Amino acid sequence: MTNRRKQQQSSATIMLRNLITMVMILTVSLGVCIIIAVGHQLLEEVQQTTDHITTSLKKANIDGDDDWQEWRRNNTLDTSASYVYVHNLRQDAKRERYFSPNAQHILQIKPVKVPFIPNLYYRPAFGFLYHRVVHAKGIYYTLWQSMHAQLEVLLRVILVTAILLGVTLIIMPLYIRRLTKHLTDPIVNLSQNTKIIASAEEPGSMRLPVPEQPTEVTDLATNFNELLAMLDKRQEQQRLFVMNAAHELRTPIATIRSHAQLIERHGKAHPEIIEKSVRYITDESRQMQQLIDELLALSRADQLVLDVHDIDLSSIIANTVQSLNNTFPQKFITTIKPDVHMVGNANAIDQILNSLLTNASKYSSEDSTIEIQLETNSLGNYVIAIKDQGQGISDEDKAHIFERFYRSAEVRGSVKGTGLGLAIADQLIKLMGGTIQVKDNHPQGSVFILTIPAHTT
Repeated sequence: MTNRRKQQQSSATIMLRNLITMVMILTVSLGVCIIIAVGHQLLEEVQQTTDHITTSLKKANIDGDDDWQEWRRNNTLDTSASYVYVHNLRQDAKRERYFSPNAQHILQIKPVKVPFIPNLYYRPAFGFLYHRVVHAKGIYYTLWQSMHAQLEVLLRVILVTAILLGVTLIIMPLYIRRLTKHLTDPIVNLSQNTKIIASAEEPGSMRLPVPEQPTEVTDLATNFNELLAMLDKRQEQQRLFVMNAAHELRTPIATIRSHAQLIERHGKAHPEIIEKSVRYITDESRQMQQLIDELLALSRADQLVLDVHDIDLSSIIANTVQSLNNTFPQKFITTIKPDVHMVGNANAIDQILNSLLTNASKYSSEDSTIEIQLETNSLGNYVIAIKDQGQGISDEDKAHIFERFYRSAEVRGSVKGTGLGLAIADQLIKLMGGTIQVKDNHPQGSVFILTIPAHTT
């Protein structure tokens, strides 16, 4: 159960927890660093003060009462914070020890050394004391410097730091929660709208809302909408594909059924109709077979990954043209650059050429010519051009001729075809990374131009 809860945590919860932890660690670390820095600075100030006092003591050379009194009068020593003990070890000393006010009381109980900090001691009733011992000319000067004032400053720093830390720990989670909400709300909104679109009966026109910020979520929503638009387009194409396929198959099936019924009803009484009806059935079944073959070819092309290798493009084009030379009534004129090799698929090239040459022959007069050219352009790419002298293609139709089942109103019903040949050629050339264009052939006809990159993979 615990692992499941961890897996189900939202990004907002994870972000909030991690940010609060990080802020707490940083704030506490900063507070500790400030306290250490201030404490060190105060300790250095005490050290400088004790250095100044001990230096004056060494210069005074206190060897008797007069020297002691003279030093006391001329020195600005704060006897409430500084405690001096003079120990004269000279043989001719008239007096061995001198104590400033309260200095003797300190020595009644031995101060305790504070670990890790040099010269720092603790004495009950006096607090923390900074201890220094110097000597000059047989006289030892011991100084106990109270750190009460410095500790007050340090305690104030600690208090202010603690208050700031507390305020930070109270305010920061609220701010971080608001920040994470600002960052994650667009994602949550996207998720909710995605569920709505997924559960909708007709999600075709539905799109995700695109937030203005943050940029990453804006880009994500935009990309999702582009994906939805592409899926909608493909779904629409699939729907049209199925509808067009059904429509194209319905006509020959209806013709076959009508002639079969005609034979069944009147064949015995009128034998002469059998030959004619069988011819119609044969033609229509051949048309159906062609349509099914092209549908299968197009379906394979949609899912195909071409097996490419080094091929002799010049030889493939020449062989394809030669095999079709006696099939079509038009005269083929070839201008093929020799020994053009490329990385590609020979079967795909052959099928593309078959579709384009069949299309050129279908819409051209029998006494015309069809030109096939192969050359390389300035970029080193391979260019195949197929020029016919047919009826040409209008600018309106040029934008649609590579769509599946598209046939212009001028030729539908008058010229046999399925409207799939050019779609198959377009799909195959795309699989090789190439493009296909159609232009006008002056003075009459059309030019189909195939451009294949030199480094097809």
